Amino acid sequence: MSNYSIKTISENYKMTAFGVILEDFNDWAGNAAKTAAKKAEITENGKLADLLALADGQEYQINYVIDGKGWRGFGVMGEFDAEGAVVLDFLAGDYIVVPGTGADKDSLADEITGKVFGGMIQEITDYKYVGPGNSVFVTAADDGECYGEMWLRATKVEN
Repeated sequence: MSNYSIKTISENYKMTAFGVILEDFNDWAGNAAKTAAKKAEITENGKLADLLALADGQEYQINYVIDGKGWRGFGVMGEFDAEGAVVLDFLAGDYIVVPGTGADKDSLADEITGKVFGGMIQEITDYKYVGPGNSVFVTAADDGECYGEMWLRATKVEN
């Protein structure tokens, strides 16, 4: 069983992000390409840097469901007015928190996401992921090692 913990968030919170609609959840290669193109766009045009400057500087990769479709983007904790960005609601409650470490900051968020949705989520039997979204953050330590966490809203399964 993979390593995870349960943390409780006492109040609803918001995240502001730029992202793309994913038409087909199972088109992994296409979704990765669309996501990478959006990340490159908002990095090159400075929109992501501007958003990070409004918040605490911590970037999140966010997966969410909007109008019944998958959505993936990049953003910050909090509600900010940024042209082209969406504000997403995250609800108070229990969250499954899955940590990860690695050497590459850019790929660690995808590695953690892949681990969770590649089978780990089915192994967790005492809590069930309920969404509507999840987020991953990654930070780099002074020694070059990177640390990240994925947070997924969940409910306790009553036996």
